[in-house]
Amino acid sequence: MKDFSYSRATTADNAIQRLSTLDHAKFLGGGTNLVDLMRENIEQPAALVDITRIQSSGIEEVPGGGLSIAAGVKNSAAANHPLVRQRYPMLSQAILCGASGQIRNMATIGGNLMQRTRCYYFYDRAARCNKREPDTGCDAIDGFNRIHAILGASGQCIATHPSDMCVALAALDATVHVAGPRGKRAIPFEAFHLLPGATPHIETALEAGELITALELPPVPFAGRSLYRKIRDRASYAFALVSVAAALDLDGGHVRNVRLALGGVATKPWRAHKAETVLTRLEATAENFRLAADAELADARGYGYNNFKIELARRTITSVLLELAGQEVRQ
Repeated sequence: MKDFSYSRATTADNAIQRLSTLDHAKFLGGGTNLVDLMRENIEQPAALVDITRIQSSGIEEVPGGGLSIAAGVKNSAAANHPLVRQRYPMLSQAILCGASGQIRNMATIGGNLMQRTRCYYFYDRAARCNKREPDTGCDAIDGFNRIHAILGASGQCIATHPSDMCVALAALDATVHVAGPRGKRAIPFEAFHLLPGATPHIETALEAGELITALELPPVPFAGRSLYRKIRDRASYAFALVSVAAALDLDGGHVRNVRLALGGVATKPWRAHKAETVLTRLEATAENFRLAADAELADARGYGYNNFKIELARRTITSVLLELAGQEVRQ
């Protein structure tokens, strides 16, 4: 691990000011991903600014029925909060699927948004990786790419985004509140994580020195009828091969409204807009759920070892929607 300096911020403004005066500095929250990356010499910050003492840990109702979750809230606290479990069960389920209890007790909501990929080649400094070192190439494309993306990839990067929580947040249309040297702003969740394109090393819409301060969940009345399902190689906290976050609102057997997002299959938390559009006003049947899945996966591309994800995603989308519709799963 490279030597680094350490300082503890006393306020959010102090944290932002400190980061702006230090070269190659990073904020340190729970550290459950950043410290691992530093040990592997993937992240090599020259300075860490500890924000654990300054971030609020509150979860509060906002006007209209939504929730505000401070960035410093621990994952366990968010997953087990009564209002999160009641109004947004998919979010609680996603967080609980994401890691062991020990990690959830340490990791923060803001830090979860900043997780980096678990691509084998990203962690292997002997491999070519455009996300780690721009313009060096991507060994995953022609390599062992079983865990890699089938949606949102580019010729520069096919690494998947690892977060479970973020899949639910994409489905719920969350907003990320940030503060920085130029003031405060709100970023729609779908715009927060970036597709790799030609710049896979630029992963979020955060500007230099900006600090995540809170997440805001809008009121989604039918999100109380929601589900997160994670398909993985083993039940004990493996990363998703495919995951689905869904909420379904039915009117007399027809789909009045639906929210759907996918994880484990894309280079960012993937909002399934095409599937949502197809499903709206259709009868809630297995045939129509498969039709919607096909629409969303029409542009999916496998790279050899991960070809199976296309069919696995189709089946998982269909089965989750069938369960929410109260129907027996037959595929």
